[in-house]
Amino acid sequence: MKYKVLYAEDELTLAQIISDGLRQSGYEVVLATDGSEALEKFQSTPPDICVLDVMMPLKDGYTLAEDIRKLDMGVPIIFLSAKSLPEDVIKGFKSGGNDYLRKPFNMGELLIRMESLLSRFGVKQETGSLYTFGSCKLDPVTQELETSAARYTLSYKEAALLELLLQNKNTLVPRQVPLLKIWGDDTYYNARSMDVFMSHLRKMLKNEPGVQLMSIRGAGYKLIV
Repeated sequence: MKYKVLYAEDELTLAQIISDGLRQSGYEVVLATDGSEALEKFQSTPPDICVLDVMMPLKDGYTLAEDIRKLDMGVPIIFLSAKSLPEDVIKGFKSGGNDYLRKPFNMGELLIRMESLLSRFGVKQETGSLYTFGSCKLDPVTQELETSAARYTLSYKEAALLELLLQNKNTLVPRQVPLLKIWGDDTYYNARSMDVFMSHLRKMLKNEPGVQLMSIRGAGYKLIV
Protein backbone atom coordinates (compact mmCIF):
# COMPACT_ATOMS: atom_id res chain seq x y z
CA MET A 1 0.00 0.00 0.00
CA LYS A 2 1.33 3.45 -0.91
CA TYR A 3 1.40 6.09 1.76
CA LYS A 4 0.04 9.46 0.65
CA VAL A 5 2.15 12.50 1.52
CA LEU A 6 1.02 16.12 1.34
CA TYR A 7 4.12 18.09 0.35
CA ALA A 8 3.88 21.90 0.56
CA GLU A 9 6.77 23.84 -0.99
CA ASP A 10 6.79 27.12 -2.90
CA GLU A 11 10.32 26.74 -4.31
CA LEU A 12 9.37 24.99 -7.54
CA THR A 13 12.73 23.46 -8.43
CA LEU A 14 13.15 21.94 -4.98
CA ALA A 15 9.51 20.85 -4.99
CA GLN A 16 10.06 18.90 -8.21
CA ILE A 17 13.26 17.25 -6.96
CA ILE A 18 11.77 16.17 -3.63
CA SER A 19 8.48 15.07 -5.20
CA ASP A 20 10.36 12.87 -7.68
CA GLY A 21 12.43 11.39 -4.86
CA LEU A 22 9.35 10.61 -2.81
CA ARG A 23 7.59 8.96 -5.74
CA GLN A 24 10.67 6.86 -6.52
CA SER A 25 10.62 5.74 -2.89
CA GLY A 26 7.03 4.50 -3.21
CA TYR A 27 5.02 7.43 -1.91
CA GLU A 28 1.96 8.98 -3.54
CA VAL A 29 2.64 12.73 -3.57
CA VAL A 30 0.07 15.52 -3.36
CA LEU A 31 1.98 18.75 -4.08
CA ALA A 32 0.91 22.24 -3.06
CA THR A 33 2.87 25.44 -3.73
CA ASP A 34 1.36 27.68 -1.05
CA GLY A 35 -0.22 27.24 2.37
CA SER A 36 -3.81 27.89 1.33
CA GLU A 37 -3.64 25.37 -1.51
CA ALA A 38 -2.10 22.85 0.90
CA LEU A 39 -5.00 23.20 3.35
CA GLU A 40 -7.53 22.73 0.52
CA LYS A 41 -5.74 19.59 -0.66
CA PHE A 42 -5.51 18.27 2.90
CA GLN A 43 -9.30 18.55 3.20
CA SER A 44 -10.06 17.07 -0.22
CA THR A 45 -7.51 14.21 -0.16
CA PRO A 46 -6.46 13.49 3.47
CA PRO A 47 -2.83 12.32 3.56
CA ASP A 48 -1.01 9.85 5.77
CA ILE A 49 1.78 12.35 6.49
CA CYS A 50 2.49 16.05 5.83
CA VAL A 51 5.83 17.58 4.82
CA LEU A 52 5.54 21.36 5.11
CA ASP A 53 7.90 24.15 4.17
CA VAL A 54 7.80 26.92 6.78
CA MET A 55 8.13 30.01 4.58
CA MET A 56 5.27 29.95 2.05
CA PRO A 57 2.98 32.60 0.52
CA LEU A 58 -0.65 33.09 1.63
CA LYS A 59 -0.25 30.87 4.70
CA ASP A 60 3.04 29.94 6.35
CA GLY A 61 3.83 26.41 7.51
CA TYR A 62 3.22 27.11 11.19
CA THR A 63 -0.26 28.52 10.53
CA LEU A 64 -0.98 25.67 8.12
CA ALA A 65 -0.03 23.12 10.79
CA GLU A 66 -2.34 24.81 13.31
CA ASP A 67 -5.21 24.63 10.78
CA ILE A 68 -4.44 20.96 10.05
CA ARG A 69 -4.49 20.15 13.77
CA LYS A 70 -8.03 21.54 13.99
CA LEU A 71 -9.04 18.86 11.48
CA ASP A 72 -6.76 15.97 12.39
CA MET A 73 -4.86 15.56 15.64
CA GLY A 74 -3.03 12.42 14.58
CA VAL A 75 -1.53 12.96 11.13
CA PRO A 76 2.31 13.25 11.37
CA ILE A 77 3.79 16.63 10.34
CA ILE A 78 7.42 17.34 9.39
CA PHE A 79 8.62 20.90 8.90
CA LEU A 80 11.30 21.82 6.37
CA SER A 81 13.03 25.15 6.89
CA ALA A 82 16.24 27.13 6.47
CA LYS A 83 15.31 28.83 9.77
CA SER A 84 17.34 26.99 12.37
CA LEU A 85 17.25 29.11 15.52
CA PRO A 86 16.01 27.26 18.63
CA GLU A 87 12.94 29.50 18.83
CA ASP A 88 12.01 28.54 15.24
CA VAL A 89 12.18 24.85 16.08
CA ILE A 90 10.17 25.37 19.28
CA LYS A 91 7.53 27.30 17.35
CA GLY A 92 7.30 24.41 14.91
CA PHE A 93 6.58 21.89 17.65
CA LYS A 94 4.14 24.21 19.42
CA SER A 95 2.15 24.70 16.20
CA GLY A 96 1.60 20.94 15.90
CA GLY A 97 4.72 19.59 14.20
CA ASN A 98 6.27 16.25 15.08
CA ASP A 99 9.70 16.79 13.49
CA TYR A 100 11.80 19.65 12.12
CA LEU A 101 14.37 19.18 9.34
CA ARG A 102 16.72 22.02 8.49
CA LYS A 103 17.50 22.96 4.89
CA PRO A 104 19.61 21.97 3.07
CA PHE A 105 18.90 18.34 3.89
CA ASN A 106 19.69 14.91 2.52
CA MET A 107 16.83 13.05 0.80
CA GLY A 108 17.75 9.91 2.69
CA GLU A 109 17.39 11.69 6.03
CA LEU A 110 13.93 12.95 5.07
CA LEU A 111 12.85 9.42 4.12
CA ILE A 112 14.14 7.96 7.37
CA ARG A 113 12.32 10.60 9.42
CA MET A 114 9.10 9.99 7.49
CA GLU A 115 9.36 6.23 7.97
CA SER A 116 9.98 6.72 11.68
CA LEU A 117 6.89 8.94 12.11
CA LEU A 118 4.67 6.64 10.06
CA SER A 119 5.83 3.71 12.17
CA ARG A 120 5.31 5.60 15.44
CA PHE A 121 1.87 6.96 14.54
CA GLY A 122 0.67 4.11 12.34
CA VAL A 123 -1.33 0.99 13.04
CA LYS A 124 0.02 -2.46 12.26
CA GLN A 125 -1.31 -3.46 8.86
CA GLU A 126 -1.30 -6.88 7.31
CA THR A 127 -2.26 -7.90 3.78
CA GLY A 128 -4.20 -5.22 2.01
CA SER A 129 -5.65 -2.77 4.50
CA LEU A 130 -6.32 -5.13 7.41
CA TYR A 131 -5.87 -3.47 10.81
CA THR A 132 -4.91 -5.59 13.81
CA PHE A 133 -5.45 -4.30 17.36
CA GLY A 134 -5.67 -6.37 20.51
CA SER A 135 -7.46 -9.57 19.56
CA CYS A 136 -9.45 -7.74 16.87
CA LYS A 137 -9.15 -7.28 13.13
CA LEU A 138 -10.81 -4.68 10.92
CA ASP A 139 -11.03 -4.90 7.16
CA PRO A 140 -12.31 -1.48 6.04
CA VAL A 141 -12.73 -2.69 2.45
CA THR A 142 -15.15 -5.53 3.24
CA GLN A 143 -16.36 -3.61 6.34
CA GLU A 144 -15.84 -6.63 8.58
CA LEU A 145 -14.80 -6.49 12.23
CA GLU A 146 -13.60 -9.65 13.94
CA THR A 147 -13.36 -9.67 17.74
CA SER A 148 -12.53 -12.48 20.16
CA ALA A 149 -16.27 -13.03 20.61
CA ALA A 150 -17.85 -12.56 17.17
CA ARG A 151 -17.57 -11.35 13.60
CA TYR A 152 -19.57 -8.27 12.59
CA THR A 153 -20.48 -6.73 9.25
CA LEU A 154 -20.27 -2.97 9.76
CA SER A 155 -22.04 -0.17 7.97
CA TYR A 156 -19.90 2.10 5.83
CA LYS A 157 -19.87 4.82 8.49
CA GLU A 158 -19.09 2.37 11.31
CA ALA A 159 -16.11 1.01 9.37
CA ALA A 160 -14.92 4.52 8.47
CA LEU A 161 -15.23 5.67 12.10
CA LEU A 162 -13.31 2.72 13.47
CA GLU A 163 -10.59 3.10 10.83
CA LEU A 164 -10.23 6.79 11.70
CA LEU A 165 -9.91 5.95 15.39
CA LEU A 166 -7.28 3.30 14.62
CA GLN A 167 -5.31 5.78 12.54
CA ASN A 168 -5.32 8.06 15.59
CA LYS A 169 -5.07 5.39 18.29
CA ASN A 170 -4.41 6.56 21.86
CA THR A 171 -5.05 10.15 20.74
CA LEU A 172 -8.13 12.29 21.37
CA VAL A 173 -10.05 12.73 18.12
CA PRO A 174 -12.16 15.91 18.30
CA ARG A 175 -15.83 15.38 17.42
CA GLN A 176 -15.58 17.72 14.45
CA VAL A 177 -12.96 15.60 12.69
CA PRO A 178 -15.09 12.50 11.87
CA LEU A 179 -18.13 14.69 11.23
CA LEU A 180 -16.31 16.65 8.53
CA LYS A 181 -14.41 13.67 7.09
CA ILE A 182 -17.24 11.11 7.03
CA TRP A 183 -20.51 13.04 7.15
CA GLY A 184 -19.32 16.15 5.32
CA ASP A 185 -20.56 18.67 7.90
CA ASP A 186 -21.01 19.02 11.65
CA THR A 187 -24.72 19.71 11.95
CA TYR A 188 -26.63 18.70 15.09
CA TYR A 189 -28.39 15.81 13.34
CA ASN A 190 -25.14 14.39 11.96
CA ALA A 191 -23.60 14.67 15.42
CA ARG A 192 -26.47 12.66 16.91
CA SER A 193 -26.11 10.09 14.15
CA MET A 194 -22.39 9.76 14.88
CA ASP A 195 -23.10 9.19 18.57
CA VAL A 196 -25.36 6.27 17.65
CA PHE A 197 -22.68 4.68 15.46
CA MET A 198 -20.08 5.16 18.21
CA SER A 199 -22.43 3.46 20.66
CA HIS A 200 -22.70 0.46 18.31
CA LEU A 201 -18.89 0.22 18.05
CA ARG A 202 -18.48 0.51 21.81
CA LYS A 203 -20.84 -2.44 22.36
CA MET A 204 -18.87 -4.57 19.89
CA LEU A 205 -15.58 -3.80 21.62
CA LYS A 206 -16.67 -3.56 25.26
CA ASN A 207 -15.36 -7.00 26.32
CA GLU A 208 -12.09 -6.91 24.38
CA PRO A 209 -9.03 -7.02 26.68
CA GLY A 210 -6.67 -4.10 26.15
CA VAL A 211 -9.14 -2.22 23.94
CA GLN A 212 -11.24 0.70 25.18
CA LEU A 213 -13.32 3.14 23.15
CA MET A 214 -13.75 6.26 25.27
CA SER A 215 -16.26 9.06 24.75
CA ILE A 216 -15.05 12.30 26.31
CA ARG A 217 -18.01 14.61 26.83
CA GLY A 218 -17.82 17.79 24.79
CA ALA A 219 -14.39 16.90 23.39
CA GLY A 220 -14.35 13.77 21.27
CA TYR A 221 -13.33 10.11 21.23
CA LYS A 222 -10.23 8.10 22.04
CA LEU A 223 -9.49 4.47 21.13
CA ILE A 224 -7.02 3.03 23.62
CA VAL A 225 -5.19 -0.09 22.41
